Amino acid sequence: MADLERYRVTLTAGGAVVMQGAWSIRETGERKFRSWIGSYGSMPGARITLAEQVADGTWIELRAWPD
Repeated sequence: MADLERYRVTLTAGGAVVMQGAWSIRETGERKFRSWIGSYGSMPGARITLAEQVADGTWIELRAWPD
């Protein structure tokens, strides 16, 4: 796992991935998560998640919008 991909923000709509980005710093991921809510939150069926990749390679969801 590259450190650059440790925190991932994903935008889905209707169950399909629309956009995804990854960052090495959690604060950056948190900032992007909030920004994407403002930018894409009005998209029908939008769901935005922030996840962290842990040592075994699995992703743990840290935050989701809407809750």
